[in-house]
Amino acid sequence: MLAKITSKNQITLPKAVMAQVSPAEYFEVEAVNDRIMLTPVRIQKIDAVWRKLEELGITEDDVTDAVKWARKE
Repeated sequence: MLAKITSKNQITLPKAVMAQVSPAEYFEVEAVNDRIMLTPVRIQKIDAVWRKLEELGITEDDVTDAVKWARKE
């Protein structure tokens, strides 16, 4: 099967291919030996939150301190 890449590097995956893999909203993408490998990934929303906090340099201790500060009377 062929899939065309757009000018914005987007590809629509054929329905027949998607029917053969686990349903997923996200895919791990790797380049392996001149091939693009897509692996379905299930991400829980809390994982996405922790990943964003990590990107921002916010640690679990920072979150704990912020909760303590917010709960002060």
